[in-house]
Amino acid sequence: MPSNSYKKPDFWSKKAFEKGYPARSVWKLEEMDRKFSLFRDGLSVLDLGAAPGSWTMYALERCGKSGRVVSVDLSPLSASVSSEKLCFLQGDLYSPGIRGEVKSRGPYSLVICDAAPATTGSRTVDALRSEALAELALSYAEEMLEKGGNFAVKIFQGGGERNVLSKMKAFFSSARAFKPEACRRESFETYLVGLDFNK
Repeated sequence: MPSNSYKKPDFWSKKAFEKGYPARSVWKLEEMDRKFSLFRDGLSVLDLGAAPGSWTMYALERCGKSGRVVSVDLSPLSASVSSEKLCFLQGDLYSPGIRGEVKSRGPYSLVICDAAPATTGSRTVDALRSEALAELALSYAEEMLEKGGNFAVKIFQGGGERNVLSKMKAFFSSARAFKPEACRRESFETYLVGLDFNK
């Protein structure tokens, strides 16, 4: 179980709420964007595991007037997340039906995924579940990214990140792990970033 201190709003949470974002995770994406130039005007963005919607909000802001965002999650997005540029699909990423709907709205120039598994308290089990989610997101990217596209996915540290990174290096010109400053100090999450899809 997380400690009480883990649940208290920290600097990043307060900053997110002040700016109208539903979760602190937005600053992780913002930092990756600054470092890797993930976004530009006119992008077609796929956000997997999007609820409550901070990454989707950021993507909508950064993809410009001609961009569009497709977001997917089992849970609904926050009511504050809405735009004519947004298509939200509520459902399971493992569902062939959802995958088909997502693909029909592609291809995408950027695939992002901040999804996390339901945690058990066992770091080994949680890391394995997170690795499976990251591999699922990577399979979406491999199938639906356009040439030159980029990819960013959350994964729990526990050994599996090396396996996923190795797979990414087969079809991205650059692939690396990156831990944003906005990650909680006690968290064992990190992010994998793939640039310039070349499959």
